Amino acid sequence: MTVSTSSPSRADGVRVVTVDHPPVNALPVQGWYDLADAVRAAGRDPAVRCVVLAAEGRGFNAGVDIKELQRDPGHGSLIGANRGCAEAFAAVYACEVPVVAAVRGFCLGGGIGLVGNADAIVASEDAVFGLPELDRGALGAATHLARLVPQHLMRTLYYTSRTVTAAELHAHGSVWRVVPPAELHDAALALAAEIAAKDGHLLRLAKAALNGIDPVDVQRSYRFEQGFTFEANLAGTADRVRDAFGKED
Repeated sequence: MTVSTSSPSRADGVRVVTVDHPPVNALPVQGWYDLADAVRAAGRDPAVRCVVLAAEGRGFNAGVDIKELQRDPGHGSLIGANRGCAEAFAAVYACEVPVVAAVRGFCLGGGIGLVGNADAIVASEDAVFGLPELDRGALGAATHLARLVPQHLMRTLYYTSRTVTAAELHAHGSVWRVVPPAELHDAALALAAEIAAKDGHLLRLAKAALNGIDPVDVQRSYRFEQGFTFEANLAGTADRVRDAFGKED
């Protein structure tokens, strides 16, 4: 199962949405849509006052399933991935209640889109964050990386495909807590429970208010970026870079 949710009857008002798509949580097109549906459903549930976005397996998220794109001789999978990612990122951002991302291991590509749109991040000590898009024949999610680090660092990370640690993001103020891997689940639930202890109606108003004063329209900004990904594909550049992905191993 790619996406699962905890029981909607949780007395503490917290719903956990978990991604589990072995081996590395690189999601196929349908997986992004399934994730979007799960987050939206959680936000619509009047019993839910906070959502925890978590993952099983070797890391939080490795982005788009590159192999799915490589198997498609046309552009259908690319269009699907673009739209699916946009839907999932938007679902996290526009979720009617706060979203806490619980990040362990790698958080790459589309993973940055998810956590960059979350309301709070709790990470394990082994977590690393980055956008290897230029090494994968793609562009995008700089919109969301810019919500995690200052502008010049964002550009350096984007151009080099380097990663940063959870401790570094904690120093920038974008990660709330860094904990040992074994404590991640409990730490994320503790923060979510603290948030969910507030009045549910006020939390929903607060989420809408904070999104309303956001200086960047993240949905429009991200879709603008995606246009350059498609341009790179039409030019043949993306295929050349993507086809080399993994062959150096």
